[in-house]
Amino acid sequence: MTNQADVDTWQDYCLDLKDAAITKELNTDAYELFAADGKLASIGYCYECYGIIVNPDLLETAGYSVDEIKGFDTLKQVAEDIHARAGELGFDAFTSSDMDSSSNWRFTGHLVNAAYFYESRDDGGWPVCPPSIKGTYMDNYKALYDLCINNSTVAPTELANGGHDAQNEFKSGKAVFYVNGSWEYEAIKDSVPNATMIPYYCGVAGEEKAGLNCGTGSYWSINAKASEADQQATMDFMVWCVTDPEASRMLVDTFGVMPYTQSAESTNGFLAAADRYTTDGCYNMEWVTNYQPNVDEYRAGVVSAMNQYNADQSDANWELVRTAYVEGWAIQYQAVNG
Repeated sequence: MTNQADVDTWQDYCLDLKDAAITKELNTDAYELFAADGKLASIGYCYECYGIIVNPDLLETAGYSVDEIKGFDTLKQVAEDIHARAGELGFDAFTSSDMDSSSNWRFTGHLVNAAYFYESRDDGGWPVCPPSIKGTYMDNYKALYDLCINNSTVAPTELANGGHDAQNEFKSGKAVFYVNGSWEYEAIKDSVPNATMIPYYCGVAGEEKAGLNCGTGSYWSINAKASEADQQATMDFMVWCVTDPEASRMLVDTFGVMPYTQSAESTNGFLAAADRYTTDGCYNMEWVTNYQPNVDEYRAGVVSAMNQYNADQSDANWELVRTAYVEGWAIQYQAVNG
């Protein structure tokens, strides 16, 4: 299985895993997919994450620690102070936030997930793409986005055409914070071996218990039409995969991280951070951004509006951004669904 649509298609063939031995090994319920009749049809076996990558050593040089950043207020205080002292410190707060195609997805697809996630949570969770959104948390998204572009190695007015290398800025010690995901770890680890990741703090109440933005397209199911013997053998194999030290080590080294209590710790520092947040009882920020309708057209409209805003951060121009995100959602939903 890869998503809810697969479960909807194959739910009659999925064994209910609600009280299964493999399910009892999970350390979170964030990666569970249910059939229409309520049965637990599929469970995730690995996941990826994205958030704000941090260089703890530079942060310490600036007089702070990762543990001090527990919400937007402290993140803002730290970032603005570092930016104000960039000349003295020799590095800035955030890497560049280019709006060209090689980079804008970090903000139009990922950073905005915070706003989508909290709105979805208020609605009880979106089981499918909604035909419209309210934009309840767009001010929170704006606060975090403003922090990124106004306390950065590159001025906001220079972001439209791209050409900057945020990864290299982070690797070479030019900035403390870098908005990206767990897939960046291999490219970064040799230059910044202590790199870790923190959540998208944006000023929402209770966000001190936020985790990273984690999601997956990799799920396990058991065939309900198979014999009981085959079902049990499959179950035993799954449990062995996530509890046996040697087996789980091999799988974690292959997949990055697995959401099971006895699995080996991830060697990917960002996924290990995601797992620690989960273990500490923090809520996962699911990938609600995956519901963006007619995604290429939708994001193109957002990028156009954000370029205007970056050039002139007026209230009127931010309203263009809000409109592109909120009204644009309904327009693009209608375009693909009629």
